Amino acid sequence: MAEADAILLGKGDVPALLLTKFGNRHGLIAGATGSGKTVTLQVLAEQFAAQGTPVFMADVKGDLSGIAIPGEPKPHFVARAELLGLDPHDFAAPPVVFWDIFGEQGHPVRTTVSEIGPLLLSRLLDLNETQGGVLNIAFRVADDQGLLLLDLKDLRAMLTHLSANAKTIAATYGNVSPASVGAIQRALLVLEQQGADRFLGEPALELADLLRTDISGRGVVNILAADRLYRESPRLYATFLIWLLSELFEELPEIGDAARPKLVLFLDEAHLLFADAPKVLTEKIEQVVRLIRSKGVGVYFVTQNPLDLPETVLGQLGNRVQHVLRAFTPRDQKAVRTAAETFRPNPKLDTARAITELGVGEALVSCLDAKGTPNPVERAFIRPPRSRVGPITPDERRRLIAQSPVAGRYDRTIDRDSAYERLAGRAEPAADSPPRGPWGGGAVPSAGRRAEPEAPARVPTPRPAPAPRAGTRASPTERLVGNIASSVGREIGRHLIRGVLGTLFKGR
Repeated sequence: MAEADAILLGKGDVPALLLTKFGNRHGLIAGATGSGKTVTLQVLAEQFAAQGTPVFMADVKGDLSGIAIPGEPKPHFVARAELLGLDPHDFAAPPVVFWDIFGEQGHPVRTTVSEIGPLLLSRLLDLNETQGGVLNIAFRVADDQGLLLLDLKDLRAMLTHLSANAKTIAATYGNVSPASVGAIQRALLVLEQQGADRFLGEPALELADLLRTDISGRGVVNILAADRLYRESPRLYATFLIWLLSELFEELPEIGDAARPKLVLFLDEAHLLFADAPKVLTEKIEQVVRLIRSKGVGVYFVTQNPLDLPETVLGQLGNRVQHVLRAFTPRDQKAVRTAAETFRPNPKLDTARAITELGVGEALVSCLDAKGTPNPVERAFIRPPRSRVGPITPDERRRLIAQSPVAGRYDRTIDRDSAYERLAGRAEPAADSPPRGPWGGGAVPSAGRRAEPEAPARVPTPRPAPAPRAGTRASPTERLVGNIASSVGREIGRHLIRGVLGTLFKGR
């Protein structure tokens, strides 16, 4: 089988191959700490990128950055390559772009409050049902009054507006109690102290920048530096991942079956996506995971224990790599049984026993065959990576960031006419600007974005019509939503169409 058709994960009695055309059928990389999950993730990312598929991965331990630098012929890697018959095993690195919500170890990543939506924001703020209801009212009033919620100060201003006009608003939208508004404001203060003010704002991330290939056709590996984020605010980390999934689902066109995925996501510490999540949010995440593969997106969950994921999600993961699990407690033993039962049995292998006996760099592997059916589980040695194992130096990181194709694009924050300015009464239209519609620019906004990075701060400008994404054609859903939005802008000019996770359908 040609290299363009399959990824060689490793080899046991037979080669462990992941067929490229089924790379969007999602996957699971599981195992105890120190079992080799990171190297497996790195091997997969390298080979997807070599085939022309962009990759996004979250680096929660700080040791994935080495993928940006060619590896070295260390004795154990050379021995493993010889064992697997990899001749030659050359060392190389894919193109890499670093991202960081804090803007310290990569390009800043931002989105707007409107795009996060009330459902995700309620979970991020850990609101109860009553407080979440007030937050929903804030978003609805903002939509109806044409107030853009871009950053935290916009949301604070909107909540203050609700509190000051509670009696008037209650007649149309429902009760807004000062206690609930106060609780939300306090939660926003805590969130800001955790660094969320750097994540919520503009310029917002353009998904096209995650779908890049280099001049030779290799997919770009996008690495989110998430060690500090995961350590200080795991809930914000999980919210970012869920938001990214929902954005990809809503914006990418349907492509059906393709020769290779359009994008592959590796979500480390995946249990955080579902930990303490309300049922409605869990159901939405499961829905997105089930449907996003038709957009050409493969999602690979990386976690220690298969029990960390809901059964409805586990059932959708066709490509599985299981590293060693310890069976010291009843829960551990249940996890071993669960992991063993999710594999297609191999008569030559006691799967449950093998899971507890695997060595470092060894795994049980089962991927889909040419008919889309899981192969029998095989015990395999994982192939060595071609890039460096371990973190890069600060100097190497700075050099790579400076050479990035998006260098400078997101560095400067934009603070334009939005809810805060409108409610404070400080936003004045330019003398030569056209008459302002209810949206401040005469058109329905697409989630309150996008301003050009070069625009000066606090300059209220009319919103340009969203241009088609370079190199892509709008999908039927995007055209339909665009037509609806245009119609709403002409006839009503105030109601927005909210997406699957409370974000906005944008049809850019």
